[in-house]
This record gives sequence, structure tokens and C-alpha cells, in this order.
Amino acid sequence: MKILYRIEKSQSLADKVHQLWVNAPHVAHHAQAGQFVIFRIDEKGERIPLTISAVDGDSIRVIFMTIGKTTTHLARLSAGDHIQDIAGPLGKPSEIVKSGTCVLVGGGVGTASLPIIARAAKSAGNRVIGIVGARNADLLILEDEMRDACDELQISTDDGSKGFHGFAADLLKQTMAREKVDCVWIIGPAIMMKVTAEATRTAGIKTYVSLNPIMVDGTGMCGSCRVIVDGETRFACVDGPEFDAHKVDFNTLMQRIRMYQPEEKESLEKFQSHACACKGGEHHA
Repeated sequence: MKILYRIEKSQSLADKVHQLWVNAPHVAHHAQAGQFVIFRIDEKGERIPLTISAVDGDSIRVIFMTIGKTTTHLARLSAGDHIQDIAGPLGKPSEIVKSGTCVLVGGGVGTASLPIIARAAKSAGNRVIGIVGARNADLLILEDEMRDACDELQISTDDGSKGFHGFAADLLKQTMAREKVDCVWIIGPAIMMKVTAEATRTAGIKTYVSLNPIMVDGTGMCGSCRVIVDGETRFACVDGPEFDAHKVDFNTLMQRIRMYQPEEKESLEKFQSHACACKGGEHHA
């Protein structure tokens, strides 16, 4: 009998940002901070990687932005619906040891990856400072959860609508100026990770980023998720997804992320057109 994965909760967190709690015991019982899963909604669906944001009993939480066809489809599912395939946990866990003060920086939907890392870092005996940034207050997510998971939480918005008026990188620099920082995680859009990681480069602070290249099988077989780290080709799915931020070739990463944008746009338009046609048919039935 085919196992299907039941959605326990579906909720919008911000504009185009959605969370799903899905019953997946085999993932929940083994998941560690920094790892991810691959979802396939149905037998004709594409495989997409999603970071494990939280675990509760037999269920895992994933948070994503509706950008393409599959994430748009996922956001339309409700509690009680099912996902056909979930593979995971995949990837290497975060390298968390007792090192002192850890700063976790999240940009936009990248903040989804931070709570599970924050709790693991705190459990290891570290002081944990969270920095959560977004374009505006309406796009901030998991603020209360991060406040609970961290010893200190700082908020930044590009437009100044909440917290510090500026970028997360600015708050990181201020934190480094006032106290000794021993390790940093930066998770967000590629350009945000690239820019923010420069704040720790000259200080020689160990800095991790979680990379999100195009990924297909998630097991190192297809090679689609290759990234260049320290001048060498690595696979984000099995060698990562976290890497030393100061060794990542972000320019190549951003080029690869944009590689299939025309095809992704076409796929989304076809899905939306089909969904509208189906809705129209139901309306006139």
C-alpha cells in the first residue's frame, strides 16, 4: 500500500510565504538542524527541496515562498490533503559545537531555517543572537519563535517599518563591534548571503551559508546542484547544503539559480491557466 503524507496544517505567514506541517515520521524522527527534504506532490509533479524548519512529534514543518508552479500548488493545499512523496532527511546537519556566541542571520523566507539551528546551538551551550531582516514589517516571519529560541533577537527592515532601519548586515556589524562573535549562520537570498558574509571575512569568523541551487534527486546522482566552493565543484545535496561562506562562488551560484527562469515562468502560467479553467468549469456546472 502506497504511503501518503498527510498535511496537518496549512497557513499563510506573509505575502507569498506559506507554511505546511506534514506528518512524516521517518523524517521527523531523524531530522537534524540544517537538513532538508524533497517533496513531490503527485506522480507527475517535480521534485523540490525544502529546508526542515521545525519538528514536532511525527510531523515536520516546511516554509516556502510561492515562486514557481510547485510552490504555488503546495500553497493551495489544505489540512487533510496529502503529499505523495517525501524523501529525507537529506544533506549534512549543521556543524554545531560549543564555541561561544553564535549569531544567526535570516533574510526574508531564509528565516525559516533558523529556529531549529538556534535551538540546537543553544542546547550545545552557546549564547545565541538572532538577526531577522525583511524588506518591510509585513514580510517578517517567525519573530516570536525566534525570540523564544534565542538569547537575544534583533529585527531589521529595509524601509524602517519595524526595528532597525537598514539591512541585517548592518546589525551583524554592530553586534561584532560590541562583543566577541565566534560563529555565524547566514541564510537568505544568494545576494544577501554574499553581501552579509563580507562582514565577517576580515574578522576571520567562521561563517556558514545554506545554498539553494537547482536540485533534482537530492542524492548526488544527477549533479544539477553543483556549486563551486574553494575553487572545487561540490554538490549541495550531499556535501552541503551548508558551506563556508567565505569559500563560496556566489556569482556562479546566482547564474545557475536563474538558469531556468523562462521555463519556470511558462510552467507556472500553464498551471494557473489550468487551475482557472477548472474553477470556471466548476462554477458553470
